[in-house]
Amino acid sequence: MRWLEDYREIVGDEVLHNIYQRAKRLFGKHIVHINSTYIGGGVAEMLASLIPLMNDIGIDTGWRILQGSPDFFTITKKFHNGLQGEEINLSELKKELYIQSNINFSVYTHITHDFVIIHDPQPLPLIKFYKKRQPWIWRCHVDLSNPDEELWEFLSKFILKYDMIIISNEKYKKAHLPVRQKVIYPAIDPLSPKNMNLSEKTILKYLRKFDIPTDKPIITQISRFDKWKDPLGVIDVFEIVKEKVDCRLIMCGSMAPDDPEGWRIYQKVERRAKELIEDSDIILITSENNILVNVLQRISSVIIQKSLREGFGLTVSEGLWKSKPVIASNVGGIPLQIKDGVNGFLLEPNDTMGFADKIIQILQDPKLAKEIGNNGKEYAKHNFLITRLLINYLDLMNELV
Repeated sequence: MRWLEDYREIVGDEVLHNIYQRAKRLFGKHIVHINSTYIGGGVAEMLASLIPLMNDIGIDTGWRILQGSPDFFTITKKFHNGLQGEEINLSELKKELYIQSNINFSVYTHITHDFVIIHDPQPLPLIKFYKKRQPWIWRCHVDLSNPDEELWEFLSKFILKYDMIIISNEKYKKAHLPVRQKVIYPAIDPLSPKNMNLSEKTILKYLRKFDIPTDKPIITQISRFDKWKDPLGVIDVFEIVKEKVDCRLIMCGSMAPDDPEGWRIYQKVERRAKELIEDSDIILITSENNILVNVLQRISSVIIQKSLREGFGLTVSEGLWKSKPVIASNVGGIPLQIKDGVNGFLLEPNDTMGFADKIIQILQDPKLAKEIGNNGKEYAKHNFLITRLLINYLDLMNELV
């Protein structure tokens, strides 16, 4: 477990003092976070870092995982896609299974806390099945700018019961929703296994363990195998780049328990890249290993994030923190992290040639790569570290206390 004082050398005394001061009114308060998985994806990673820090500063904070059947997670994955703009078939059966899983969870999970923070759509209806005596907050991590209308109407009847919604971008605010909406950026933990400094010995150990050669420049995308991350489009970009620069592409993504589409997308990618995989020009990795992700980002010449939709995209901040040039799509929360041409490059998500040209430019200009990377680390340090997220949560709870 990490303590707040462990971050002192990174963020400085003033930040730590501000956190301690903000926590004073909340001493002894009991908070619970509820989401749908303890591994895989940015939500679980943030909670794993945030919750120990909240406890360390005197706020009793717990974490509950919503349990559901495979059918439930298939449905909520469709809901996830629907919230990000995909049209879905919202049958009565889907609604019933979705609600019933939340009813079941409410029966054997008692909530008597002072604050309840619900993450994403899976546990959203829980509020209906408790006697609400405290503030309930819905933290939505996905892009809500253009949700499927029928799905949004269905979910809104639960959202209306909440005291506040937290989103990741001003663009996601819903004009006609009377619930208070607050923007809080997600964050990375600089001391987590995914982001901490690594020795050369550790890096070499993991390269050998996962049989990753470093004989040529490496381009990396770290993302779930999800259609919104456009893995097939990443391969299209790589094929163009490889014609100009001899390089290698690594695509690494864990398979989260609440994402049943992952293996289907992975198989599509595997078929599309078959020859390149056989030639070791493309390496696909599905291991749930944060130190490996850290290693991959540190050995990469370029990090890309070619998302079609993106709630925020913390893999961008991870790359910035490691002083790597990041080339990413101009969607969702990514433009909040990258100033085009200053600490990375932004392109329209379907601009295959544009992505390829920028990658080639970085690979052929080490001076530019270093300048962009150095700017990225400073930007991440001041805006997207876990201490900033902790301050935002403390401010929010002090408003509602």
